[in-house]
Amino acid sequence: MQRKNTKRVPSFRKLLKTSKVKLDNKLKNKQFKQQSTAKKYRKEQRKLRQAVRDVISKTPAPLEEHKKKHAAEKVEEEEEEEALPLDMMDEDDLKLMEDLSQKASFLTRDLSSSEPIHAKKRKQESVIDKYEKMPRRMQTEPEKELIHLLPIKDKTGIIPQTMEKPVSNIAQNEEEEEDMEEMEVAEVSREEPLPLLSTEELLVQRKIKLQEKKTQIAGLASAILSDPENNIKKLKELRVMLMEQDPNVAVIVRKLVLVSLMEIFKDITPSYKIRPLTEAEKATKVKKETQKLREFEEGLVSQYKFYLENLEQTIKDWKQRKLKKSNVISLKAYKGLAEIAVKCLCELLVALPHFNFHNNIIVLVVPLMNDTSKQISEMCCEAVKQLFKQDKLGIASLGVVKVISGLVKSRNYDVRPEVLKIFLHLRIKEVEMKKDTEDITAKKKFMTCKDKRKNLSRMQRKWKKAEEKLERELLEAEASESKEKKLKLHTETLNIVFLTYFRILKKAQKSPLLPAVLEGLAKFAHLINVEFFDDLLMVLHSLIASGDLSYRESLHCILTAFYILSGQGDVLNIDPLKFYTHLYKTLFRLHAGATNDDMIIVLQCLDVMLAKRRKQVSQQRALAFIKRLSTLALHVLPDSSVGILASNRVLMQTFPKTDLLLDNESQGSGLYLPELDEPEYCNAQNTALWELHLLKRHYHPTVQKFAAHLIAGAPAEGSEALKADLSRRSATELFGNYSMKGMTFNPPVASFTPRKKDKFSPGNSFLHEDLKELIQAHLSQPSLHRTLDFAKHLKESSTS
Repeated sequence: MQRKNTKRVPSFRKLLKTSKVKLDNKLKNKQFKQQSTAKKYRKEQRKLRQAVRDVISKTPAPLEEHKKKHAAEKVEEEEEEEALPLDMMDEDDLKLMEDLSQKASFLTRDLSSSEPIHAKKRKQESVIDKYEKMPRRMQTEPEKELIHLLPIKDKTGIIPQTMEKPVSNIAQNEEEEEDMEEMEVAEVSREEPLPLLSTEELLVQRKIKLQEKKTQIAGLASAILSDPENNIKKLKELRVMLMEQDPNVAVIVRKLVLVSLMEIFKDITPSYKIRPLTEAEKATKVKKETQKLREFEEGLVSQYKFYLENLEQTIKDWKQRKLKKSNVISLKAYKGLAEIAVKCLCELLVALPHFNFHNNIIVLVVPLMNDTSKQISEMCCEAVKQLFKQDKLGIASLGVVKVISGLVKSRNYDVRPEVLKIFLHLRIKEVEMKKDTEDITAKKKFMTCKDKRKNLSRMQRKWKKAEEKLERELLEAEASESKEKKLKLHTETLNIVFLTYFRILKKAQKSPLLPAVLEGLAKFAHLINVEFFDDLLMVLHSLIASGDLSYRESLHCILTAFYILSGQGDVLNIDPLKFYTHLYKTLFRLHAGATNDDMIIVLQCLDVMLAKRRKQVSQQRALAFIKRLSTLALHVLPDSSVGILASNRVLMQTFPKTDLLLDNESQGSGLYLPELDEPEYCNAQNTALWELHLLKRHYHPTVQKFAAHLIAGAPAEGSEALKADLSRRSATELFGNYSMKGMTFNPPVASFTPRKKDKFSPGNSFLHEDLKELIQAHLSQPSLHRTLDFAKHLKESSTS
């Protein structure tokens, strides 16, 4: 009979009570065993491969020392054999010992020798075959890991359930990769070096590579532009090409990719700013089209950000003269790459002022305006000017002005003057001024629901609601930009500009930035707050009195002071006599040659000081200025003469009593003192405008017309009146129209009307060569008394 199995099947509760720690320990032990067996196997394989390499690299050679030792040992054995008592051995035993001695065995072999056991028999056997016949340990299959499942209850009892857990092949994959790498290294080491190519072949090869890269860039760019929403991921492929590692084409490829990405972003970016989605918006379900648009916007913003970071890093590497570890691009090539990066930033600054990261671009571009490289500096300045020109609302302009102000302060006012001259291109014409409560017009307010119920009937409320709705729509369609918001931004911008100007006037009066500051104050002086007028006028006067300013800077000081006084400064009780005296004194310091750029500032000063302040100007002051300006008109070029005579015409019409200068009789006591610097006390009423008769014989026809017009008393009507094209233009406009800047002195035939007695052929110039030389010498003479000599020579030459 079979013995009954008394072992009970474990119950379900007992199985549940099994410690989870034991199961975890078992699992860990199995995993450890599998890892240890795999490590041992890999270690053995490495040793075997190393042995094979050693055998290939080294051929076994027998050592002579071992042979000598072997021979000495044989001699000793023979001596020992001779010493053995052979008579005590049987003949059969002795014969057996002799036979064994003739055969090589492991016992009789010298282990220190590197020779094989049977050298004669194994001469033809290779060393690799020897290793092939060595016994190897086969890889043992790792034990399969089991996962315990819930048991099943049957008629026979509870049956525990398990499942095999799939073993990961990570260790095996790692081992195969190591083997492949070693084999590749061995193959590369055995390969022969590549043949050297000639210069022509290298150029051809480079041209082919470059053409392939261009085709690839063009394909990716056209795919993105044709369907941006579906091909937005190709932006990353194009951006990866910025890391081109081939030194032959790396620079050109990177430049092409930078420019291509810039053009792509300019084309595919929307006309609004993309904001990040909130958690609630991400959780809500949306339509497929909306989800697709969200993915496109998110991908576009991220790729745009990475692109800007690449541009910034390129510029930083060039600034710090830092080479990458790969050393693909040289330092000289980095400059060209950085210039392309700056150009891309400038293009994006102007083209995408509404899009994301615009403030980041401003922060990158503005410091480059002060760069030592003239090309990069001019590029950035032009981009900022263009941005100011097209910025209608003022948000971008405010951002640029903030960064420039911070840059000037952080550099301790050691920046290029061009950085501050950028402020002159701001489009600011009006700002918020402090007004009385009476001047402020109340906004139109719509009626509240309570007022409607109280004052209107049901039908009237209905009509009122429709009317208000229509008015709101009309207001939205009428103005795309809020006027109040625009004024607020302009006011904030101008406050920062004036803060920068006042800092320089206070702390850096001898800085090269002072001309730009004075020019900016002259432009925006009518927008300065009244609270600063007294202090600013004192500072301007102290600058003029110091004598450290150039002629142009002093003119800007005068112009700024009178712009202040002509605007809101009318309420101030300030007598600017010192500024009148300074301008009157320095009029003869004006350059009489071709570089008469300061003349337009002089004409602006005369208009603001005399014409627009007619009630505050005395007759003596007006007479003195007219006389000095007429004398100055003899010494300057025709364009400046036209501007000065036009100013004199305005003054003679503004102050009618100045026509006494056209009379030879003196008015009152005293003599005219032309060298006196005080216009009030020079006795200008006792002289005459004899300069007009010389100007009437001027070679320039427009100067002749103005001189004849002023001799006649500057009439508005009649035969001596000017034509409309001359009378309706201001002095500055006439100066600009007749400007001779950049022209050589060679008057055309049409500019001269010869008299009957002058004999000139129509094909030749109206001036002879000697007369041209005379005029050139006249222009080069700075003396005030050259006019009479020149007129005398001109008369002699024309009559001859």
